[in-house]
Amino acid sequence: MLGRLDAAGALRPVGRSTPLRPDAARDLADRLRPAGPGHPWQGVRFTTSWGSRTPLDVVLVEPELVAEITVDTALEHGAWRHPVRFARLRLDVAVADVPPFGAGAEPASG
Repeated sequence: MLGRLDAAGALRPVGRSTPLRPDAARDLADRLRPAGPGHPWQGVRFTTSWGSRTPLDVVLVEPELVAEITVDTALEHGAWRHPVRFARLRLDVAVADVPPFGAGAEPASG
């Protein structure tokens, strides 16, 4: 799951990724930290795909990394309808540097 902060600082879900390459998954797993109490998505049920009722098993993490992704153009309510493809982590970009959700730019990080 990908998230992006809105202008009020709330974390909004903006997409799901395709499965990661094994090397990218290992690198990402080494950098993610489990979410602490009060994560904004705690108790939220996500589904495996757009319009699906099949639950998606997620492990919540601290929203402190920025990812570069590739996407198609199908958006609805600011979220991509089709899975996005992870390109790389952007360790040179802080979450605070990403324009807020709804600021006119496409959703891009989380």
